[in-house]
Amino acid sequence: MKKVALLATALAMVTTGSAFAADMAVKAKKAPPVVAFDPWDIAFGGAIMSDYIFRGVTQSNHQPSVTAYFEPRYNVTKDLQLYVGVSAESISFANRAAAEVDVYGGIRPTFGAFAFDIGVWGYLYPGGSCADNVLTGGIPGGNVCGVSTTTIFLADGNVMKKDVSFFEVYGKVNYTINDSFTVGATEYYSPNFLNSGAWGNYASLTAKYTAPSTVFGPSGVGMYVSGEFGRQWFGTSDAFYGTGAGTVFANGIPYKDYNTWNIGIGFTYKVFTLDLRYSDTDLNKGDCNAFTSAFNATGTTNVTAINPGGAGSNWCGAAGIAKLSFDLTAMSNLK
Repeated sequence: MKKVALLATALAMVTTGSAFAADMAVKAKKAPPVVAFDPWDIAFGGAIMSDYIFRGVTQSNHQPSVTAYFEPRYNVTKDLQLYVGVSAESISFANRAAAEVDVYGGIRPTFGAFAFDIGVWGYLYPGGSCADNVLTGGIPGGNVCGVSTTTIFLADGNVMKKDVSFFEVYGKVNYTINDSFTVGATEYYSPNFLNSGAWGNYASLTAKYTAPSTVFGPSGVGMYVSGEFGRQWFGTSDAFYGTGAGTVFANGIPYKDYNTWNIGIGFTYKVFTLDLRYSDTDLNKGDCNAFTSAFNATGTTNVTAINPGGAGSNWCGAAGIAKLSFDLTAMSNLK
């Protein structure tokens, strides 16, 4: 009996030891390496578009435009990002400025389904010349521009400052309802819109539907539908844009507030996006001409209180835009 007991005890010890050893082997497996959190990232990209539309108004005379941007980012946490950026677009203004250069920066905090974006945006328009509508001694510049051989003469009666650079402060918020639907709101304010002397305030509501990733099967092509409805408010310009001595608005014109809207469909593939969009405003051609100082305004029948000359511009009307863009980030696309 003692031999049997000793044998049983030995077997139990061997079995227990084997099980313990096996358990130790499992527990001794190395944990996967911890990837260090890298807070820095850079976003960059570019696009070509059939028309550069800004809040319903063409910036490129309804001609094609190219753009590019570069945006360093610093992620303080996964829910808080700081950023600065620079972008450029080709334009066609009455003062012959050919490029818009944007310098911006801000903060993007996220709280659950809410994503905020708060910052300052500067719009710079280098290379412009003063544009006038009066000839004095054979040199343009007798009415509002200083006498100079570089002054541009606009035959349609419009004028434009040499430098129309300005800045805005802004706030945006997006709310993600689910994987398919996102809604948002934006607010932009400038104390001197386009350096005109008039303050400007823009607010809008946005919505976006993103189709399931399987909508085009395994092709990798995605699709979305998005739209925006906004309103632009203005103050009164300075005397540079006044309607002339002896008139009601000789010391400046109260630009017409207007509504704008756009809706479009987009297709994505890897880093590329093709966006097809319709844009429009409720500005008539006369008030559009007074606001834009278009160099190609025509006619004499589009008379309004702030556009007594009657020339009209189509820069604020309906437009279709096709835009092909690419967007990358260093952390996602260059590793």
